Amino acid sequence: MAMEMETEPRDRDRKGGKGGDKAKQARKRGFARRKVCRFCADKNVGIDYKDPQTLKYFITDRGKIIPRRISGNCAKHQRKVGVAIKRARMIALMPFTVTGK
Repeated sequence: MAMEMETEPRDRDRKGGKGGDKAKQARKRGFARRKVCRFCADKNVGIDYKDPQTLKYFITDRGKIIPRRISGNCAKHQRKVGVAIKRARMIALMPFTVTGK
């Protein structure tokens, strides 16, 4: 019986149980600095659909809107950026998609 008790934790670790996988992943990635919303940091910068130069930082090369977790925007400003990009697309200031090969 004592032998069974000793082997049980090893089996659990081999199967990928709670053996500290998260700690290993955290060491591989390193410390990621928290992104700061550029619109909250600088109150003078506004979100305007008529300014595609500012909005181009928030779309990919294929024309998709970059998500909040990647861009670092807060929820409030990400919603405003999304609306501004959609408005700029409707009046042909920004592309819906990228054409070509």
